[in-house]
Amino acid sequence: MKKTTVTIFHNGDDLSARTFETLSDKMSLRGYDVNTEYKDDSTDLIVCIGGDGAFLRAIHTCDFPSCPIVGINTGHLGFFQDVLPEGIDQFIDQYESGEYSLQHLNTVRATVTTEDGKKQTQLGLNEITIKGNRSYSVHLFISIGNQPIEKFSGDGLIFATSSGSTAYNYSVGGSISDPRLNVLQVTPIAPMNTTAYRSFTSSILLPADLSLGVVPEQRENHIFVTNDSRESEYTNVKDIEVRVSNTSVHLIRLKGYDFWSKVKDKFL
Repeated sequence: MKKTTVTIFHNGDDLSARTFETLSDKMSLRGYDVNTEYKDDSTDLIVCIGGDGAFLRAIHTCDFPSCPIVGINTGHLGFFQDVLPEGIDQFIDQYESGEYSLQHLNTVRATVTTEDGKKQTQLGLNEITIKGNRSYSVHLFISIGNQPIEKFSGDGLIFATSSGSTAYNYSVGGSISDPRLNVLQVTPIAPMNTTAYRSFTSSILLPADLSLGVVPEQRENHIFVTNDSRESEYTNVKDIEVRVSNTSVHLIRLKGYDFWSKVKDKFL
């Protein structure tokens, strides 16, 4: 009978390292094949020890894995994590008995096309952010479903998934969205709203089947596209298409998990 292969990531701090050793020893004693290197064709479960930042790094390191992933919280907010270090035995028991559900988290994709016709795709679990030169406001022509909507002027735009709505999106005034909703939230960052510039000043929610087009004003020489804090700089951008991706992340939620209870615990 094939052993269950588990890949464990941790963020390197003292508590996470100790938790890693404890988890590794306990799972090895129960017959799991434990390692620290992800292999797409053989890994059955990913465990990430740390905070939300460590969780996102693991997701990107594994290139948005198809196998289930669970988080052990040794960080601060821990919105993705469902296990505490002292609950490792309970987690293993519930995993083995199937007392958990899979929360399928949607992702957001940005496809950047430059004037020379080259395309590059960025994928984010929480959000895609588009900004201009750090010292200046950015001016972007926005369309929804090929329908021109506005010329945005401000510091930038956040395109957040429901699961990412509680992250950067929330910190700039965006709404919290239940992760069971397959929507894309567009939230302005320091929008201008004067007689010279007119921009949306609050977030908007869009269904998953609608795409957004972003065309930088001609004078914009540098555009920065960030996916989950991974920043890429582009010049001579022709357009950017942003939409909900077909790729999803499969997060283990243990028995008793409730999204709004976690929102209350973390924010209220």
